[in-house]
Amino acid sequence: MQNTSALRFRFRSVTRRILESIRSDSAQAIVELAFVLPVASFLLVGTIEIGRLANTSIVVDNAARAGVQYGAQNRVTASDTAGITQAAQEDASSISNLSVNVSHYCACSDGSASTCQPTDCASSHIVEYLKVDTQTQLNTLFSYPDIPRSYTVKGQDIMRVSQ
Repeated sequence: MQNTSALRFRFRSVTRRILESIRSDSAQAIVELAFVLPVASFLLVGTIEIGRLANTSIVVDNAARAGVQYGAQNRVTASDTAGITQAAQEDASSISNLSVNVSHYCACSDGSASTCQPTDCASSHIVEYLKVDTQTQLNTLFSYPDIPRSYTVKGQDIMRVSQ
């Protein structure tokens, strides 16, 4: 009988020590979580913001490429500003406020300057270029101290018009 009571006492004391250890570990884990969770959340949101900015930059740049590819097919499509704008906006369909600016310029094939007049290049021929600039505003998901609330994302592409 004495062995049974001594065994119960040892079991209770061991159980009590284990429970105290668990309680101490739980409290420590909660304190660690309280320190780590805000930092981890901030890093996660920052990663999402950078990803959004990178994705928007790629989409805006690809839209400029799509517009210039449409326009550089020949001289007729190079003068189709509405078609170039539509090609760029369709390529960036996920962006609602995309602005597209189309411009042309010329150079002589020997490298000298040209104003796109037929008489400009006496010893060579005129080479026409098409330039498409795209731009949009990207707002951040949250407001951060000392960080701008919105960014202007720009894309540009230049291509020689097929003669």
